[in-house]
Amino acid sequence: MPDSVTRQVQKSIGFSWCVRAFVTLATAIGISSLGVCLIFLYQTVRAPVSQEERFLVVTPGMGATDLAGRLVSEGFADSEWPIVAWAILSGTAGSFKSGEYFIPAKSSPAQILGKISRGDVHQRRVTLIEGLRFSQVRERLTRKEKLESDAALMSEDALLDALSLEPASLEGQFFPSTYFFTLGDTDTSILRRAAQKMSQELQQAWEQRVPDLLLDEPYDALILASIIQKEAMLASEMPRISGVFHNRLRLKMRLQTDPTVIFGLGPDFKGPLKRSDLKKDTPYNTYTRGGLPPGPIALPGRAALLAAVNPMTTEDLYFVARGDGSHQFSKTLTEHNRAVKKYRN
Repeated sequence: MPDSVTRQVQKSIGFSWCVRAFVTLATAIGISSLGVCLIFLYQTVRAPVSQEERFLVVTPGMGATDLAGRLVSEGFADSEWPIVAWAILSGTAGSFKSGEYFIPAKSSPAQILGKISRGDVHQRRVTLIEGLRFSQVRERLTRKEKLESDAALMSEDALLDALSLEPASLEGQFFPSTYFFTLGDTDTSILRRAAQKMSQELQQAWEQRVPDLLLDEPYDALILASIIQKEAMLASEMPRISGVFHNRLRLKMRLQTDPTVIFGLGPDFKGPLKRSDLKKDTPYNTYTRGGLPPGPIALPGRAALLAAVNPMTTEDLYFVARGDGSHQFSKTLTEHNRAVKKYRN
């Protein structure tokens, strides 16, 4: 074997005695016997060893010898030297990517080495759904296994600064979607991606707004979208609900929407909402105060964002839940009172 190849082998494996012995033996016994050895090596590393699916963590800087020891100690392989030899001969040595790897049942050492050299790290996921408050978002991230928590330890002001968010509230700032992460990622990194996604979605919706929209800026659209998200069970009704709210804003009527009242009562409110609650004045009580509340009350999805800036043209001023996810819409208070009596009874 040429000296340059031998030196490369020695450099790659850290002078592992087992591979040097293999190289020496192969050189001594000749080409035909070397072929037999290679066939044996191939069959050894391609034979499944692990019988159950498991996770394997590869730390930064791990070389072929260290990785082989890890695979043997954790039951992914029976012997170290075939793994080291195969890593050198296959060219995967020196290209291992650190991270967490999901190893399916009956995986062979060669398959594991290939996965690690490709950096095919395990992707975990967390889903933020429409209608969540920020406190619920934070709690969901904190409970997520393998996701490092640092946002959970920050105050809201510190987190606003860390995420470079300008509004005075974290509510509604994160787009509801599924986000993937790997071992070592933090909840702050998820929030940063979700905030960037919301900024993009909000801007795209704002650019599609109807002419002469009553809302002054994208943040107003975010506020209204969060209310629509909490009121609507059906995405198909969102534009019509938006139309009701725009009609009320145009006529200087109060929005009188229960979800804002509930938000204003704080996290200790357990419900049901009573008539006396509607009289408790808070910045978010749209029964006692006119216009939009000062901030969003939940995470709105794409449909709610688009509905907020594209209200249906309607004369409706009222709506009440039918109890099946849909709403009864009314133009007059008399019609609305009849609908309330019908569906709430």
